[in-house]
Amino acid sequence: MQQERLLKVLVIGDLGVGKTSVIKRYVHQVFSQHYQATIGVDFALKVLKWDHKTVIRLQLWDIAGQERYGNMTRVYYREAVGALVVFDMTRLSTFQAVLRWKGDLDSKVALGNGRPVPAVLLANKCDQRGQGLCSKLPKLENFSKDHGFVGWYETSAKDNTNIDGAMTRLVECIMAVEEELAVAAGNGKVSDQTDSGVLVLPRLHHHDAPERELPGCTGCPTLRPKNHHAYD
Repeated sequence: MQQERLLKVLVIGDLGVGKTSVIKRYVHQVFSQHYQATIGVDFALKVLKWDHKTVIRLQLWDIAGQERYGNMTRVYYREAVGALVVFDMTRLSTFQAVLRWKGDLDSKVALGNGRPVPAVLLANKCDQRGQGLCSKLPKLENFSKDHGFVGWYETSAKDNTNIDGAMTRLVECIMAVEEELAVAAGNGKVSDQTDSGVLVLPRLHHHDAPERELPGCTGCPTLRPKNHHAYD
């Protein structure tokens, strides 16, 4: 019997970095030059046929760029199992905000084993690399490893560069973490199966701990299925 898994993924970063455009490109394969700031939070759903027995319902939460300064992120982050942290390659201030967003995420949600949820760093708007400050950025390979990201990608929602690859990497790591938790539990199950065949994820721990560095899942095994594709 085919099983469904619901994964809640956050898309966070400063105002105007292209979070909504990344989501629209990934889910609907569209791009618009018209910019409208997200107010509060928005949602999108992508259904992935992960392998012959697993369907993933990927729930993407588009968090407004100004929300990090408010008190609502704790509510928005609840039950998340992964995140994209996005900055604009043409604006250095948005890169400088990356670690504040990552710290906010790690302080408000964690996996059942206490580790942070997997997060992928997106250096967005790489199609505009000639117009901005990308040459002054540190080596993102080292930066991402040093700060607990499971990977990083230069992306462009406009040109559809690396959007699918970044999302696949994040889902791979989320699924790998599920397998680790299942093995640790010793029963081979992520959670009890409902009558509808939907598998829900382990309940996460939400806490008020101060910002701290935690190990990521850089070493997660690759779980790319042979016939991985998306459908709506």
